[in-house]
Parts: sequence; structure tokens; C-alpha cells
Amino acid sequence: MKLIIMGAPGAGKGTQAEILSEKLGIPTISTGNILRAAVRDGTPVGRKAKALIEAGSLVSDDVIIGILNERLGHEDCANGYILDGVPRTLAQADMLHAEGVEVDAVIDIDVSDEAIEKRMTGRRTCSGCSATYHVAFNPPATEGVCDHCGGRLTIRKDDLPETVRHRLEVYHAETEPLLDYYEREGKLLRVNGEQSLEATTASILAALEELEI
Repeated sequence: MKLIIMGAPGAGKGTQAEILSEKLGIPTISTGNILRAAVRDGTPVGRKAKALIEAGSLVSDDVIIGILNERLGHEDCANGYILDGVPRTLAQADMLHAEGVEVDAVIDIDVSDEAIEKRMTGRRTCSGCSATYHVAFNPPATEGVCDHCGGRLTIRKDDLPETVRHRLEVYHAETEPLLDYYEREGKLLRVNGEQSLEATTASILAALEELEI
């Protein structure tokens, strides 16, 4: 089974991808992970990516797709894979299609912007031991103080309200159009991501069971 997992920042797609990887016995292919691995291993496309990074440039779509193609050629992808973080744009989706990379289904973990903001802006991290909390879902015993080491709890820059809103704006502008793209191909599976972690996983598996793959 070849899948793409999509959703806004904070929707939980990375967590669900890892759960599905274990349950289905296929690897999760994360853009960030394969980029770092290609650079580390010195593959042909990895060397090109390293040169771009060292020059302070963004890694271009053709390099990202090239690194993805290298990774999909590994033996562990023979029976399928889960793509997490790619494609991010319509241009990347077109490039994947041109390279012959096809998928059976695209899972969209649907979470409202309001729920995303509540999830992300409520996260707190210990400045001492890096333990994580949430003001609503997993609060510390004493407000602002880590239960484990007594360190001060802080909010990461990525979790500041203005940062979260900007990331959502980018997602809606650049990535959300992919949902219509894959819906037209009859591959889109929408799942309610505002359920519990376990219920969301169950909904994804139920949707996949209905596919005749």
C-alpha cells in the first residue's frame, strides 16, 4: 500500500504516520529525514542538496523529488510506503507524477484552525529537561514548573500564536490545494482528526479497509 498522509501543522500526521507504519509494516518516508540521510550518506542528490544548504539556499523541488526517488528505491519500500511531508505543493505533485511515483490513497487528517491553535499554542517545554506539557491536555502540577526537574516551562517560538497562524496561512495557500488535486483523482480519504488519537487511527484504518488494493 502506497500512501500520502496530509494535514495542517499540528494535525498529528507525523504521529499517525508512525502508527500506520507499524500496523501496516511499511516505512514512513519523511522529507526531513531522507534529506538529512542523503546529505549524510553523500548520495549524488544528497551532495547537490548539501551544496545548496551550505550556500544558504532553499532545497529546490527537483532535489527533494530526486532524494525521494532514491529513498523509494530501497528494498524496504518494495511493499509500500507512507509519504509524510511530500508533496507540499501542486508543483511537487506534478513532478512526482512525471517521475512515475503513484500512490493508492491520500489520507487527510482534518482539524480546524481553531483546534490547531489550541493544540499548538498550549504546548510548554521545560527549559531544563525538555519535558513537554500542555496547559489544557497535560498540565504540570504547578503552573509554569516542570514536574520532573523543577525547571521553568517555556513556549517555543514555533508555538507562538503569530507563528502558528502564519504556518496555517502557508498551509492553506500552498498545500491545501493538493486536496482538490487528489480528490479529482478519486484518491482522497478525509478523516476527522479532532477525535482521540486512538479513534483517529481507527477511522484511518477503516477507510483504508474499504479500498480494493
